[in-house]
Amino acid sequence: MALYESACRFDGLTVFDPFAGSGTTVVEAAKLGARVIGYDINPVATLVQRQAVQQWDIAELQRAYKLIEESCRPEIDRVHRAETGETVLYYFWVALALCPNPLCGKDVRLFSTHIFSKNAYPKRVPDAQIVCPICLDIIAGRYDFTSATCRNGHQVTSDGAVSRATVKCINCGTLTKVLDALNDHPPRYEMYAKLVLGKDGKKRYEPITDYDIALYGECTALLKENASTLVLPSGRLDDGENTRQALRWGFTEWRHFFNDRQLYSLGLLATALRELEAGPAEREALIALFSGTLEFNNMFCSFKGEGTGAVRHMFSHHVLKPERTPLEAHPWGTPASSGSFSTLFKSRLIRAHEYKSEPADQILRGNKVERVHGLSLPVEATITNACPSDGFSSRQIYLRTGDSSNTDLPDESVDLVITDPPYMDNVHYSELADFFYVWLRELEPFPECSKTSLAEDKPGELITTRSSNEVQSASPDAFEAAITRVWQECHRVLKSNGLLAFTFHQARLTGWVALARALAKAGFVVTAVQPVKGEMTTSVTKGGVEPSNLDAVVVCRKRATVTGGAVFTDPYAAANEGETRLSELMASGVSVGAGDIRSVIRGYVLATYTTDPQRQDIDEIAQLADELATERIAKLSAS
Repeated sequence: MALYESACRFDGLTVFDPFAGSGTTVVEAAKLGARVIGYDINPVATLVQRQAVQQWDIAELQRAYKLIEESCRPEIDRVHRAETGETVLYYFWVALALCPNPLCGKDVRLFSTHIFSKNAYPKRVPDAQIVCPICLDIIAGRYDFTSATCRNGHQVTSDGAVSRATVKCINCGTLTKVLDALNDHPPRYEMYAKLVLGKDGKKRYEPITDYDIALYGECTALLKENASTLVLPSGRLDDGENTRQALRWGFTEWRHFFNDRQLYSLGLLATALRELEAGPAEREALIALFSGTLEFNNMFCSFKGEGTGAVRHMFSHHVLKPERTPLEAHPWGTPASSGSFSTLFKSRLIRAHEYKSEPADQILRGNKVERVHGLSLPVEATITNACPSDGFSSRQIYLRTGDSSNTDLPDESVDLVITDPPYMDNVHYSELADFFYVWLRELEPFPECSKTSLAEDKPGELITTRSSNEVQSASPDAFEAAITRVWQECHRVLKSNGLLAFTFHQARLTGWVALARALAKAGFVVTAVQPVKGEMTTSVTKGGVEPSNLDAVVVCRKRATVTGGAVFTDPYAAANEGETRLSELMASGVSVGAGDIRSVIRGYVLATYTTDPQRQDIDEIAQLADELATERIAKLSAS
């Protein structure tokens, strides 16, 4: 803690992240004054990394933003107006499915609840908005209501037609699976409410009128009329672990993720960006901002409620999860908006510029956390996309879109490899990144993100960020083969006294086995394992049969440089060490569940395999790891 709270410097050290992702390692190493190298096989990730450290001329950035605003905002504003001329912040939609009963054949609105808006803290603020499933009247009520009557005399209860995966027709009572009712087609949607920003600055909920329907129809016509000149997403979804759910719902093309007004509005914004004449770094920053805007402006978004950021973005689940009651936001936005281009410009780009110039660190002082300036160096740097042959110059960072198993780094040139590799089958990033890439490839924000330079095998034909060399597979054998290649490259570029450290958690035993085998093949020995709190406890990625709250920080060195006393050799002693670490976390108030215990103990025990892989049977160690993990779950849960 004393080191963390001081102005530490890594002057002279070279830090390499082969899975650089959004650039956490890149930024933190730059703050410490290290020479920094970040590789990622996905161009969308590299685009984000660049914004984290790239120098911007703030005056040029603001000038470019104004040019974009002048080009497209008036029309985007116009198609998000109520008939009073007031701004509509959000439109509420509901998916429709046809009742399969041939004697009925009516549309069913796929509400799971008729409360469509409530406060994030309903016991404090009980006000809620209720929709009538029959006539779509809007009723002001409470979050805990049981029954209400709309202005047309219909009785409304809290429960909607959908319960989990089943829908009950409110007209005839027929029960069917939601997916069966959709019949392999994307759901049709119906607008049922809007949130208007009044001229008095107050927000009010209103039902949809004929004016709203006509305005949306105008957007459909304008989209068709201007499709040849607008930047729009193209391409089809490929089958994959994280696209399968969307495909089952009939979302086969990327444009299916947007309604016509979203496509028209976002198309106007993207076209303005494509034609923008501005500094390369500033143009790139605004294109990256546009990709962030896409997260909050599509038909996979939903309403979080009052008292919080209104839009729940589409990747809150780290998957492509279809939404039965999507929220359509104003893409340009107002100061009262959430997730819009204008609000994100201030909350992301302007704040990023301030942080890069003068980073703040969160330091524990007594029982309070304070933001302290001056401990870290500025992170603004000159970016190169090739390894400097004459060495790094001052404030230069090497960021590259490429295969981390085949770098251009010299032998034994890296002091530290710090990374967060994919966790085998958790989140397939390229499948999600394609959502952005189908827009970005038309804008070419930087050379390596162009349509041609990434397509090494098919120049000019790349339509996806997926790669056969990416380290991501539900198959343990494929995952092991891919990550082995990266660890071998890390071994080559790491100095003899260098250190490899990474975070990992895995619900499946086969994932830990694949990792241990890969490290051993690459010539690494695990010298330490430290469980730490990972994502927020409330993260949806921590759900499941045995939700996980912890990651393990795994520390490795080259086997040839490690003495026997510095490694794990006894599986039982390793399990005891893991138990001790977990007990310490529990004693300090960190939530530790069965999934955490199982993953961490497996990691500790399988670490012993890396000490002498030629003389050990990995299958026997894996079986023992599972048995010891089960024992520790019973022991620690009882305590």
